[in-house]
Amino acid sequence: MIVANPIYDVVFKYLMEDERIARTIISALLKKDVLEVHMRRNEYSNKSRDTLSIFRIDFGATILDDKGERQTILIEIQKTQVDSELLRFRQYLGAQYDNKENMEGEGRSSHALPMVAVYLLGHTVGSIDAPVVYVDHQVYDYDRNVVEDGIKDPFVESLTHDSIIVQIPRLHGKINNRLDKVLSIFDQTHVVSDKNQQTVDIDPSVYGDDNEMEPILRKLMEVSCDKNVRREMDVEDEFFSVLKNREEEIMAKDRQLAKSIVAIKEAEERQAQAEEQRAQAEERQAQAEERQAQAEERAEQMMRNTVVALLKKQVSAEDIAALLGVDVMTVKQIETEELH
Repeated sequence: MIVANPIYDVVFKYLMEDERIARTIISALLKKDVLEVHMRRNEYSNKSRDTLSIFRIDFGATILDDKGERQTILIEIQKTQVDSELLRFRQYLGAQYDNKENMEGEGRSSHALPMVAVYLLGHTVGSIDAPVVYVDHQVYDYDRNVVEDGIKDPFVESLTHDSIIVQIPRLHGKINNRLDKVLSIFDQTHVVSDKNQQTVDIDPSVYGDDNEMEPILRKLMEVSCDKNVRREMDVEDEFFSVLKNREEEIMAKDRQLAKSIVAIKEAEERQAQAEEQRAQAEERQAQAEERQAQAEERAEQMMRNTVVALLKKQVSAEDIAALLGVDVMTVKQIETEELH
């Protein structure tokens, strides 16, 4: 069965606007019974592809908690194919905490709705192998014992939230539970063509007579034939193609910059080595000159001692000069300095 690829924002939005489908997907993610769900007003929808690469939908849901009691919670779903949107994720969370519409009650009894942030990522997170991970907040005392009594207090619930992270590239066709089955529609190994990823080939027999999955497949089939939707999918492809090319250009410039930095460092190292070698050569030359000077000084002293010794034996200055190969005046000068 060839259907539209729900990883595209326009297709995903088309799905989540259907209350029954939204309830099915959210229930599988939360692993709880979702009694009611409705899409909330969103001021940060994808209006400008030039500046925003995150698709975001907010829901209010009534669920049955672990004690079977009804609870109203806020669900924030953020979907992106870009792996550099951490700051925007944080900004959106801040906007949710700051939104007065996410408060219940009045006056001193008002409190924030418990929030679950769901991240549908078109990229992987580090080396985490699990396709879906749950980040639940816990309450501990000083000794790291889990505190269970009273943690549903609005003060605690209003200042913390749980998260669900879905790594779409980690979905590889294995269906071990209800969530795996629901998320299998996002499995990109079913893409029909690498050149055109707008459609996926889903085996309907996997879902059997699943009454909750049947509307999802029907909706994906329906939207795959919608020309307006296909046009928006083309726009998404163009946007991410430009974004990918831009990132590749940046990466290429970064690589070139890194090479330049390495080349500069290597040149600086070679220069430092050359300067060190030059300094060592100069030091060796200075040492050689010092040894030469010392040798000449010793030779000079030996010659003077010899002259003095011969003079004391009454050898004439002329004979000493001829014997030692020095100037007669030098001999006489030594005679004057040493014997007078």
